[in-house]
Amino acid sequence: MTTGSTMEDAAAFKAFLMKQDGPNLYEPLSRLLVRVMDERPHGAAEILEELLEELRSGSGSRFGDRDTLRRAAVERLAELQKPLFTRPEDPLEVYTHTHTHTHAAVDASPPLPNVSETSFYLEQAGVGLGQTETFRISLAVRQLVESEALPRCRLWGKVLGTQGNYVVVEVEYSEEEHGYDPEGEEEDTPDREEQGAEPLDHQLLPQSAYKPPPAVPREALGTGTNRFMYYVCSEPGLPWAKLPPVTPAQISAARAVCKLFTGNLDSPVVSHPPFPGNEANYLRAQIARISAGTHVSPQGFYQLGDDEACEANPDFEGVQPAFVCEPSAWVHHSPHILQQGRCTWVNVSGKRRDDSNEELEAEEEEEEEEEELEEMGPQLLMPLNMDAELFGVPPWTCRLSSALLPQHAVAVLRSNLWPGAHAYAIGRKFENFYVGWGLKYSGGGFSPPPLPPPRREYPDGPELAEVLDPSVEDEQALKDALEEQNLSSGHTEDSDEEEEEDDDDDDN
Repeated sequence: MTTGSTMEDAAAFKAFLMKQDGPNLYEPLSRLLVRVMDERPHGAAEILEELLEELRSGSGSRFGDRDTLRRAAVERLAELQKPLFTRPEDPLEVYTHTHTHTHAAVDASPPLPNVSETSFYLEQAGVGLGQTETFRISLAVRQLVESEALPRCRLWGKVLGTQGNYVVVEVEYSEEEHGYDPEGEEEDTPDREEQGAEPLDHQLLPQSAYKPPPAVPREALGTGTNRFMYYVCSEPGLPWAKLPPVTPAQISAARAVCKLFTGNLDSPVVSHPPFPGNEANYLRAQIARISAGTHVSPQGFYQLGDDEACEANPDFEGVQPAFVCEPSAWVHHSPHILQQGRCTWVNVSGKRRDDSNEELEAEEEEEEEEEELEEMGPQLLMPLNMDAELFGVPPWTCRLSSALLPQHAVAVLRSNLWPGAHAYAIGRKFENFYVGWGLKYSGGGFSPPPLPPPRREYPDGPELAEVLDPSVEDEQALKDALEEQNLSSGHTEDSDEEEEEDDDDDDN
């Protein structure tokens, strides 16, 4: 039997199962097979009668629930996305053209980015979200810009999760918010007395002499790691959530853990070392790390200003993709995050001098001298060929989107240290985009850091060493030895006194 005849027979048999003049067997049998493939029940032959009875009764308790729930979820999402397709009242207010960086004037770019054009170039680079999802994201970004009256923004990327994903939009702070420090607005933890607990003064507990190191202050809004604010949503049409500013402690903890996102911003981050915050803080810390390491631009687009900050170069003439297929043709325009968890170093050692003890002050002075060494990171606009390798893997990979038509190709840059981070450049346009799990490349496998050793409570010494109790025989032997020693010492003293008396008699 040939393949063509086999396909014809299968089509004829499928048509027979789907005929309407009798009972339709195709749908029940297909649902039965789907249930068996999904659940893989033990003893499927024994429960075949039960399954057939459900098919005959039409209850569908085991077959319809999954399809019904899936249909209901799709319908709910469609209802939420329906307002996105409403036509704006004034189209001129939301007129969008490209949101890529141009040499004309970055400040003249519109508040709403052209996500479709960015997606067009990313698809040539082999990266994209699909036309349908891209269009829905464009409508969701338009809704965000209109509802929040945001200044310039751009689509940062998409972070994948185990139960849901995050669509991330990067927004610039307004002039009123720029330089504002929200650290003072944090809620203070209630005192123990306010909670009804017994005051510490009345508790006869030993007081610890340990003093934790001072916390590194976070950077103000619009600067450093908090240069931009970010909005996220799980699906286009769902409400947007604003991520909180990031702290140096959160960045330092994010560097030491490797944990997938769940898709719920309120879920706790269970890790070692413990992370100070929930998933929203963890997502914000990873966004800051990815932006600092992968946001790059063609060489010559930016130049350093008077305040050592990047500004657009008015003399930039554009790039030819064939000439920017080397890491040396790209530079970092985002500041590096120091080990301190900030982009700008701050000296916090002076806060530790609060003890009047001279010895402790001397030790603290030595520690302060070591901490006063200012940490310096790599300079801005450093070429990518200066980046260090990680686990023997080159940090960047450059290529053209098409080797057959290099005249119309797009230069594509991919990060190997942060899988999912891409950049493209063509003419006077370039963009950075991320689609991935939000994790850094960790080699063959991630090994969590070991637990710290336990702290010593007491100094070691013979006076604190535990010894075994002597037996009765050992105590009696020790007692006899002491008596003999006393007797021998007493006999020696008597003999010495007699010799002294003899010497006196001889003198007389």
